[in-house]
Amino acid sequence: MKRLVLAAAASALAALVVPTASLAKGASEATISGPGLGDGIKLAGEEAPGGGTLMLLAEYAGFFPALFQTSPNPMLTERPKGSLGPRYRITYAMPGPDAVVNQLRQDLYPYATPEPVTYMKPGQAYFGSEKTVGGWYISGPSLKNQLVRLGLPETPPAGNGFDAPWPILAFAAFAAAGATVIVAVRIRRRPRPATA
Repeated sequence: MKRLVLAAAASALAALVVPTASLAKGASEATISGPGLGDGIKLAGEEAPGGGTLMLLAEYAGFFPALFQTSPNPMLTERPKGSLGPRYRITYAMPGPDAVVNQLRQDLYPYATPEPVTYMKPGQAYFGSEKTVGGWYISGPSLKNQLVRLGLPETPPAGNGFDAPWPILAFAAFAAAGATVIVAVRIRRRPRPATA
């Protein structure tokens, strides 16, 4: 009888611990995208060789408090004061139950002043029914230093961090050309005063 109770208790404990351990594993991979990065910077997950780099970056970026409710909670609901600078984005691949992989996105502002800042949108789904806590996270210089080691420039690139896709630029150019033609036609068709 004692063995049966012990086995039941061990099974119940395992049922509680296994999902928690799976959640704690983190992302299986991630990609950093943004101004000047082309196809982006790919990072391996914790289980792969070099995966410690992603875990370190996630720690500096406030990934875990943006994911889980923590106490104390370092996440802010309002955007911090100061200049953000160019925006970069890290997209984490989060494996979950039934081989479903969710994509979690976190915006990185490594050149923000006075300190680097990150933002994760609240309510992003992962691991079945879990949702991100999200919010703004004020980091320290370690975030920027780590990103520079991974390939970001030491100083912010020119521009605002928004890479306009070519269809938007093409449409804007087409609209401007169309407006110019319409104005030219109207000016040309304007009635001229009769000469005597």
